[in-house]
Amino acid sequence: MSAWHIQENKFTSLADSNIKAISLSPNQLIGYGVDVTPYEYESNLSGQNFGDLYIVDIKTGQKKLAIERLYLNVNRGLRFSPNSDCLLFFREGHYQLLNTKTLAITNLTKNIPTSFVNQFDDHNIDRPATGSYGFTADNKYVLLKDNYDLWKVSLDGKSAIRLSDNWSSHKLIVSGYNRLYEEDDFIDLKKNQYFHVLNYNTKQKGVALLSANSNKLEILKLDDINISTLRKPKNSNSLFYTIERSNVAPDIFMATDKLLKQELKIVDNNPDSQKGKISAGSKLLTYVSAHGDTLHATLYLPANYVEGKSYPTITYIYERLTDEKNNYSQPLYPGGGFNRAMYTSNGYAVLMPDIKYKLNDPGMSAVACVAPAVKAAIATGIVDGNNVAIHGHSWGGYQTGFLITQTDIFKAAAAGAPLTNMISMYSLIYWNTGSSNQSIFESSQGRLTTGYWDNWDAYVRNSPIYHIKKVKTPLLLLHNDKDGAVDYTQGIEYYNGLRRLNKPVVMLTYNGENHGLMKEVNKKDYAVRMMEYFDHHLKGKPAPDWWQKGIKYIDLPKHLEERAF
Repeated sequence: MSAWHIQENKFTSLADSNIKAISLSPNQLIGYGVDVTPYEYESNLSGQNFGDLYIVDIKTGQKKLAIERLYLNVNRGLRFSPNSDCLLFFREGHYQLLNTKTLAITNLTKNIPTSFVNQFDDHNIDRPATGSYGFTADNKYVLLKDNYDLWKVSLDGKSAIRLSDNWSSHKLIVSGYNRLYEEDDFIDLKKNQYFHVLNYNTKQKGVALLSANSNKLEILKLDDINISTLRKPKNSNSLFYTIERSNVAPDIFMATDKLLKQELKIVDNNPDSQKGKISAGSKLLTYVSAHGDTLHATLYLPANYVEGKSYPTITYIYERLTDEKNNYSQPLYPGGGFNRAMYTSNGYAVLMPDIKYKLNDPGMSAVACVAPAVKAAIATGIVDGNNVAIHGHSWGGYQTGFLITQTDIFKAAAAGAPLTNMISMYSLIYWNTGSSNQSIFESSQGRLTTGYWDNWDAYVRNSPIYHIKKVKTPLLLLHNDKDGAVDYTQGIEYYNGLRRLNKPVVMLTYNGENHGLMKEVNKKDYAVRMMEYFDHHLKGKPAPDWWQKGIKYIDLPKHLEERAF
């Protein structure tokens, strides 16, 4: 970025080889830039990112060091105040303000009796931030959220008003700010403002109103729904939004009043002819993990569900999923092979549990959370305990591959693009970006705290490959030869190990495909094969030839010849 001062005919270079990007303030007289070069080598390896924050004078290009070694993993975006005099950032568990003129720093949240450290983030990050919604248009306040409530905090840090009336006691979460006025750069409290709400205990979602000049959020909707962002035409007070349920496709609504009471459904995406074809709805289960944590799982009922009848069930895993309990599933062929609606439409229940992780034990954490969730689902009577399978893709594929080394609760498993050997994977390349995998292990999903040389037991304990002899569950394994996220060798290593031990395993490779399938013909092929596989193991249908006998390339139909298995 550079500045051309036209009247003075002066050209000033703002960015340089160290500070490569400049973020402008509202008045465009200053900006900020971050120099990561002093920490770049270590950051690229461990993923623990730091940078020196500079304030840049737009007229002269002069840079002043404002904050040295700022921890970047925890910051959810640095924000300028409307008058450009302050910059909001997060450090050491608190939101703080930098005076852009004097470089003095004010801790905004140290005297507020709550925590602004995200309690739901279990990555290897030191005190991650909860989230901020930015400054008010009058330049007097900033809106911050703790783990549940919304706070209006004065810029001098002396005043803090809880706008959501102690929602934490009811496990109600302010989950997002609804930017209604597209022309407003900041939050104008003289206008009605809307925020999204989540009930952590029930997973109900809704919307709340902060009326103009008010200091109290009022919940307008909270139900077993998912409600979209509210939209308002520039020259109208009508509000437009969609509402969906786990088995009801999104319908468009219009409300002509601020309380959303005068509501009109504009379209109907759910004709009576579709009832009984997708799902009979969803149930939220509460269970206790082997670590003693109270967690949730969503159980989606099959179409035409009959109370008292037990159903074959697919367990689908990927970290925490229950916040999306009320999201509708559109039937389609996805890149990862699994589609919830395809299975509920074909006589399956689908279980999606939450996983809470402990550092240095990502695989064991999955076992501690998923196995109790399955047992809780079986206890409902809805899930047939003799016919439960598991599927996951990518990180979920890793956890699937690991779970079958630790438990025999699943009758079949399908793992897509799984990491299988943490030690060999650690120093390989993430080809989609060109960086190493090391930072993924130490600061992202891997949730490990060091390299394997200082943490050998944890790497071995949580790698499927080192427990391979204990596998009894049939496995359908997908790994593509051009996977740029999880190296193809990870799938090959696991497959050949299982094959050498005469375990029931088939590996699918779609030549030329990356981490997920992109070609429609491949998506359909994988999805159909996965359902044939689960139908055989969970419903007793005949084994498909490709599972029982394998496939020779010369036997493939012409439209499949571009792939190999």
